[in-house]
Amino acid sequence: MVPVLLALVAVALIVAALAVASGRWAVDGLADATRSTPDHGLPSEPDAADVAAVRFDTAPRGYRMDEVDERLDRLRTTLAERERELADLRAQED
Repeated sequence: MVPVLLALVAVALIVAALAVASGRWAVDGLADATRSTPDHGLPSEPDAADVAAVRFDTAPRGYRMDEVDERLDRLRTTLAERERELADLRAQED
């Protein structure tokens, strides 16, 4: 009796796995994303201060925070340098 029951359970698991793998049995793997912080986005012409204020939500299977921070730091530094250069050029014009 027990071997028959185990065989039926095994067959049921195999059928279920095949149904999921073939897409015939839809499984919602991840729920829709929800925000825990307001999304202010960036203005059309962001400056270094705008980049410094950017915050991202954390989520399963999300981005590595250290990589995002590194790239935002580089972007903020680049924007700050360009803002200084632009200010210097404008000062030279006056």
